Amino acid sequence: MSAVDVAQQESGLRRGLGRGQVIMIGLGGAIGTGLFAGSTLAIGYAGPGVVLSYVLAGLVAAALVLSLSEMAVVHPSAGSIGVYAETYLNPWAGFVVRYTYWVAEVIAVGGEMVACGIYMTYWFPGTPVWMWALGFGAALVLINARSVAHFGTAEYAFSLVKVAAIIVFILLGGAAIFGLGVKPIGLTHLTASPGGLLPHGLGGVWMAMIVGIFSYNGIEVIAVASGETKDPQRAIPAALGGMALRLFLFYVLSMAVIVTVVPWQAMAAKTVTESPFVRVFSYIGVRHAAGMMNFVVLTAALSSMNTNLFLCGRMLFSLSRGGYAPRRLGRLNPQGSPAFAVLLSGVCMLAAAAISKLTPYAYNYLLGVALFAAIIVWMIILASHLAFRARRRGDLPFRTPLFPIPQIFGLGLLAALLVTMGLSPDWNVSWKVGVPWLALLSLAYVLGRRRRAQAASG
Repeated sequence: MSAVDVAQQESGLRRGLGRGQVIMIGLGGAIGTGLFAGSTLAIGYAGPGVVLSYVLAGLVAAALVLSLSEMAVVHPSAGSIGVYAETYLNPWAGFVVRYTYWVAEVIAVGGEMVACGIYMTYWFPGTPVWMWALGFGAALVLINARSVAHFGTAEYAFSLVKVAAIIVFILLGGAAIFGLGVKPIGLTHLTASPGGLLPHGLGGVWMAMIVGIFSYNGIEVIAVASGETKDPQRAIPAALGGMALRLFLFYVLSMAVIVTVVPWQAMAAKTVTESPFVRVFSYIGVRHAAGMMNFVVLTAALSSMNTNLFLCGRMLFSLSRGGYAPRRLGRLNPQGSPAFAVLLSGVCMLAAAAISKLTPYAYNYLLGVALFAAIIVWMIILASHLAFRARRRGDLPFRTPLFPIPQIFGLGLLAALLVTMGLSPDWNVSWKVGVPWLALLSLAYVLGRRRRAQAASG
């Protein structure tokens, strides 16, 4: 089946997203707890070298964005990554990448919900994290079942808040470092500690890249949104290209400010209990600003949850229209939204967040499992693009520069990180869950295909 045929199965979704909304949705999907909370774990691995970790992770993310740009312009569809894998690799790959992406986002949003609960304890110490997590999750399920135009408007506002906050954070942090209006902090925190810039060597930088990759996870939302975007041939390349550069600068500069303003040992942690952004303002004595920043990171997490719930609903919708999930999940409500798919995704996200009631290590566990799935999905996307280029040698509306070097570099680095996770006591939970998941998916695919073949022959 061609990509056009696969995409036509997903008809009915309304193209209600404009270019500006798509750009902000992309930023909203990628800027979440991976930066605002998970960066605490990355700092613990690498110290000041975490900046290099985020630079390298950003290069992989850029390769992914460029690959998605080429394919999304030619084949705009809600199933996007699944459509590309099914068309240019094989149906098994399309089946696996859709379900794996869905699971990765469900678990990631579970982590976002836990982070929201952690942020709320800043104002309400002693309240249970799980209560806030479940409450926010339920509210966003209700919002996401509305039309895509309403979703786009809400996400634009959410994302605008956190993008503006990151810019202000970088400016204020820079002022504190160089003494613009205040006593300069200088660069002593980068070099004064034992080990200097790389206290744990290049090995620490490498381990921090695992968290860095997760921080960029969500940039693929624009490809998923292409099926509901006005004029995708123009909007998608502009949105993806601009978003990649903005994300790279936001992440790298933010991490540089954090480890320069506050001694990295004060930021490092094995579990996430507070956003490093809040810690920076508290450290320089701007308490009121710290409270406002806590509100911003809460907004950022809610924004990311909202976007990822959108992604999950579209993945289940695509699976249903392709015959890989119950038909009810492929139905649209009068507003053109796959409400049943959104509702089921939301219930699963609430279950993931409920783990926070069982263990204080909930965020770490959810992060590890989501990372395995996310890396598998990114590898399949890059492989799909290599196959896409092999079969389409003519003119393309958008071309990736330096092809295929970024794609091969990204695939190799992601594979190496996946092996590292399997060998690391901190991350091997991802393999313990991820490998059986892939095996179960493959079995389900084989059995489903055999059942459909028998039904067709009978």
